Amino acid sequence: MSNKVNKNAVRAGAISAGTMLMLLMSSPAFALTRDDGDDPGPGLSVINTLGLYVAAPIVLFLVIAGLTMVLARNSDNSATHAVNTHHSR
Repeated sequence: MSNKVNKNAVRAGAISAGTMLMLLMSSPAFALTRDDGDDPGPGLSVINTLGLYVAAPIVLFLVIAGLTMVLARNSDNSATHAVNTHHSR
């Protein structure tokens, strides 16, 4: 096994071990006991949850993509325009 492959394997193992350690430390084992000052609000309905975590990101993505396309179309920078690869002879 080459030295580069060995270094990559060690790096991958270290990242995996660090990720597992963080996941174990953030486990909800202590979530059953209430902390002082812990005052949760009312829960979200299904419609609110879908709107917040599904619809809002999709709308935000579409707005950003639309603005990018409009601004690229109006740009003078040739790198933002599609390049015609078919040359007529």
